Amino acid sequence: MELQEFISAFAEQFDDTDASEIQADTNYQELDEWSSLTSMAIIAFVKTAYNKEVTGKEIRSCETVEELYNLVASK
Repeated sequence: MELQEFISAFAEQFDDTDASEIQADTNYQELDEWSSLTSMAIIAFVKTAYNKEVTGKEIRSCETVEELYNLVASK
């Protein structure tokens, strides 16, 4: 799993946010489109793409996309 691939796939979970706005240091919870529904989509994306499970609490504990990537990579 590479960080750039993760960022690209993560960005695909957002319908109205331009992918170029999402970088490793992006605080994804501050994006206008962020919601509990998006959080559920991220949980499903991680399970489907990486066969790993993350919880809503774990997602909320991360601030940046890179922190989330590191969490998923460590599982």
